[in-house]
Amino acid sequence: MELEEARKISQQLSEQIRYHNEKYYVEDAPEIDDFEYDALYRRLEQIESQFPELVTPDSPTQKVGGEALAKFSPVHHTVPMESLHDSFSDEELRDFDRRVREAVEKPVYIVEPKFDGLSVSAEYRDGIFVRGSTRGDGFVGEDITENLRTIRSLPKKLSRPLPYLEVRGEVYMAHRIFFELSAMQELEGEKPFKNPRNAAAGSLRQKNSKITASRKLDIFVFNVQQVAGIELNSHCQSLDFLKELGFSVSPFYKVCHSMDEVLTEVKRIGEIRGTLDYSIDGAVVKVDSFSQRRELGSTAKFPRWAEAFKYPPEEKQTKLLTIDVQVGRTGALTPIGNFEPVDLAGTTVSRATLHNQDFITEKGICVGDTVVLRKAGEIIPEVVRVVSHSEGAAPFVMPEVCPSCGSKVTREKGEAATRCTNPECPAQLLRHLIHFCSRNAMDIDGLGPAVIEQLVDKKLVLSPADLYVLTKEKILGLERKGEKSADNLIAAIKHSKQNDLYRLLFALGIPHVGQKAAKLLASRFGTIEGVFQAEEEMLASVEGIGEIIAQSVRQFFSLPNTAHLIGRLKDAGVNMSCLTVADDSRFQGKTFVLTGSLPNLTRAQATELIERHGGKVSGSVSKKTNYVVAGDDAGSKLTKANQLGIEVLSERELEELLGG
Repeated sequence: MELEEARKISQQLSEQIRYHNEKYYVEDAPEIDDFEYDALYRRLEQIESQFPELVTPDSPTQKVGGEALAKFSPVHHTVPMESLHDSFSDEELRDFDRRVREAVEKPVYIVEPKFDGLSVSAEYRDGIFVRGSTRGDGFVGEDITENLRTIRSLPKKLSRPLPYLEVRGEVYMAHRIFFELSAMQELEGEKPFKNPRNAAAGSLRQKNSKITASRKLDIFVFNVQQVAGIELNSHCQSLDFLKELGFSVSPFYKVCHSMDEVLTEVKRIGEIRGTLDYSIDGAVVKVDSFSQRRELGSTAKFPRWAEAFKYPPEEKQTKLLTIDVQVGRTGALTPIGNFEPVDLAGTTVSRATLHNQDFITEKGICVGDTVVLRKAGEIIPEVVRVVSHSEGAAPFVMPEVCPSCGSKVTREKGEAATRCTNPECPAQLLRHLIHFCSRNAMDIDGLGPAVIEQLVDKKLVLSPADLYVLTKEKILGLERKGEKSADNLIAAIKHSKQNDLYRLLFALGIPHVGQKAAKLLASRFGTIEGVFQAEEEMLASVEGIGEIIAQSVRQFFSLPNTAHLIGRLKDAGVNMSCLTVADDSRFQGKTFVLTGSLPNLTRAQATELIERHGGKVSGSVSKKTNYVVAGDDAGSKLTKANQLGIEVLSERELEELLGG
């Protein structure tokens, strides 16, 4: 390869790697798996090794992949949080050993799992946790102290009051918690995280620490960055010391005196990784002695005393026997492949999702095919490719009617999913009910997911309309429901009948209709009958609605099941009219943004107050914003408002604008 060709390829690779670094480290939304990313990175390393003059300070090979996000305060690491150089074969690990032995005598190694989560630092003064931060780019990370406080396995007070200690660890989400979270996200109509690593990173980077707490994160601590008050001489000693202080350290690690022992342990970890309740993507080999580490030093990016071994994704061939179609709780139809059982990454796999029609068409999947399976992120089975078709194989096509209720299915333009739109489809019932009762919809206090699940399991509620004919006696039959709680629940259901029309429109779960669109429809048409009878063109003419929402609304209200549900709700006494009439129009044409916690008003109450006086509430600050209403713990929106010179109001000043 000539220099100019190498320069061109290295630039292309650098751009690709930077893009995927942004997706992985900053957005927590990777588009390629680790194996594909590693292939790009190693290709760039090979070119830069062959042409050293192409190495630049900003090359991805010279920098840690992440960066600090602006929404968190920066933390400058006094001890850099370095990344590790990767090996992919026994020969490369032996090369690492050779380089180490050229610099130091008789090294002893520690082999431990390489966790797949988010790397963090935790600092302690006098034995008390004082600050937590992400790795960021290795030199500057993000202050996530309050979020780290929510992790129970991270001690807030050490068993010994050391003057100062900084440790490094990996925050992760256990597989069982990840599957619970994915199921709940599906129920609530949210897009599930792709894998446990993304879930952990996304949960830890929340501005609201209550959300982080709800995600039940854990941490393994694996390194002492800095310490005062004690002298530590080896990694093995430091791990034992960290355990004494109360930290959860690597659950297993092995002392090895030769590279043969190292390779045996690396292989053993690879064989058991599929049985663990947390994700690992490799093993780490570290020189044990701290004095030898100091002799070995570091490159611009990696320590010379450690090496990561990355396991390639295990792939196996098997036969696709049949395809079932399941209806998810959001109405999406998902094809599920049934395969001849095959052992894969520590477990037996016989089923895997085929995602949607586009995925099946792209890979040319037919029943009877011989296919290659692997586990994405080491936990979720997926089809990689088709090896061969059976004789007379025909491409699989999604059904035209819902397998659960028999209603016609649709696939909207720009969407990959085929959906059942029947609001009373049994397969979607639980999700519909949770949404129907939620705070921003009908706001029925006491009807949370756990109670709704009991009602569905006991077949007491088969439609949102059934909620309004529940009796106290039926509620008393539920777990943990006594006289008082049953009375309160009946009262809350009765109270919800008085809700404004926009709440009902939002509660119905019409595709693409959020709170804002529901308010626009309620205000424009006044009654449920008005929305029901409006033609698509009339719906689209409402400012803020548009063609996609109009088409979705028209389609939803044209279904016989919708008319049946609305009729039952109306018979039960649920309000079908718009009650929100503007008090006056003093805020007409004015845009407000709410930020922080207001002393007396909830976000919903403040929004309703502004809208009742003709104003509009936006979620982001721009030059078009007229006022920002700021409460306690106001964040970046307040900062941007001050930068743009936008008037900032307290709750009291907002009320003064309204005349008290």
